[in-house]
Amino acid sequence: MRHNPDYRLDDESSIRELVRENPWATIVSHVPGAGLVASHYPVLLDEDAEGIVLLSHVGRPDERLHELGRHDLMVIVYGPSGYVSPGWYDVSHAVPTWDFVVAHLHGTPEILADDENLRVLDRLVERFERVLPDPYLMNRTLENADYAARIVHGTVGFRMVVTRFEAKEKMSQDKPADVVARVIEALRQPGPYRNPALASRIERTRVEAVAP
Repeated sequence: MRHNPDYRLDDESSIRELVRENPWATIVSHVPGAGLVASHYPVLLDEDAEGIVLLSHVGRPDERLHELGRHDLMVIVYGPSGYVSPGWYDVSHAVPTWDFVVAHLHGTPEILADDENLRVLDRLVERFERVLPDPYLMNRTLENADYAARIVHGTVGFRMVVTRFEAKEKMSQDKPADVVARVIEALRQPGPYRNPALASRIERTRVEAVAP
């Protein structure tokens, strides 16, 4: 990741919030003899742990492809991102850019036993189902619980203590307030680059920057 102190995100609580809000992650390993291996899975925070601790799973045989637990793992978490047109700035000189927030989280995963993995899967399902009017929870019925217990063997759960991270939040912080306001407004308008999630993130970043 390109180092730029203007956009550096090094607050641990902000990284935890980024994971909570954007659980779909890219998992990358460097495996001797095989090179880079990448997979994509949802991740959870271990909310009871200190620091940043991730809980997730991979489907077999991804654990063998990654040699999971034997090497350092990088988990990449992305927040809102999108194109920003210089035409929105209303200034004489400008170039296009891309605003984004991303974190690279590093650590060596610990493989979970089947019973622990089942609990993590239960939490993962609950994380996404709880907002629905009739949540389809993993232990919703005895039959469903039995089915989940059978298929858990097709996955490998892991817990990863994040030992270091790099993160960047580029949300037009280097622009004057009036320009940022125009970017936010443009992103909320109908059109090919409509991006209300990015607009809200830029607005939040601006508010946090001027807060006492």
